[in-house]
Amino acid sequence: MLLVLLPPSEGKASAGEGAPLELESLSLPGLTGARRAVLAELVELCAADEEKARGVLGLSEGLRGEIAKNAGLPTAGARPAGEIYTGVLYDALGLATLDAAAKRRAADSLLVFSGLWGAVRVTDRIPSYRCSMGVKLPGLGSLAAHWRAPMAEVLPAVTADGLVLDLRSAAYAAAWKPKGEVAGRTATVRVLHAPTRKVVSHFNKATKGRIVRALLTSGTVPGDPAELVAALRELGYVVEAEAPGRAGRAWSLDVLVDDVH
Repeated sequence: MLLVLLPPSEGKASAGEGAPLELESLSLPGLTGARRAVLAELVELCAADEEKARGVLGLSEGLRGEIAKNAGLPTAGARPAGEIYTGVLYDALGLATLDAAAKRRAADSLLVFSGLWGAVRVTDRIPSYRCSMGVKLPGLGSLAAHWRAPMAEVLPAVTADGLVLDLRSAAYAAAWKPKGEVAGRTATVRVLHAPTRKVVSHFNKATKGRIVRALLTSGTVPGDPAELVAALRELGYVVEAEAPGRAGRAWSLDVLVDDVH
């Protein structure tokens, strides 16, 4: 089994009309209590004091409308998370254009981290929202810290005994860090501009999306980080790999890209 850990997108598609969220229907039911706590405080904050909510959420004046959206989350329409998350990585991943087999693999393999939901499958139905992992709610405090204990309880079992491909940004990685034998079968990835060896945000995200799409469409299921390196090279990527120096550490992979697009 391959488990791919993804960040969400800041921008999100509108959920539109439809049945509202059912927390109990989301994957990883062990996170339900923690989800309910964040949802309740976020809705209360956004319904009670717009200026305070804007400060807490770090929203510009132009994003003020996101506060009303959050206040209405309990009754808002919901859509599959794979349709809600947009942006560079998700555009490159192109979930909607995958064939049926690749879509099934995406449903089984992809796990999107979230300040509000903790983590969801791309098939989980959620409303559009605004709440990053870096937020500190007045009552619950840091969301990354809020999620650490429930994530530590739930996620090791979700990884089963397969490869964990960790493509999260630092803010979302703070909510759960693979440990022990799970860490040993985890690979983190940086995408570097080959001539400068620097990370450039846009093509970093786009390349990660393309990597996931390539794995899903090829049907390749690497069993461990070493097999992942071989698979990515077979798919045409230039990869530099660093195995962990001791047990309990993840592999580090650098994917080198010439074109910035």
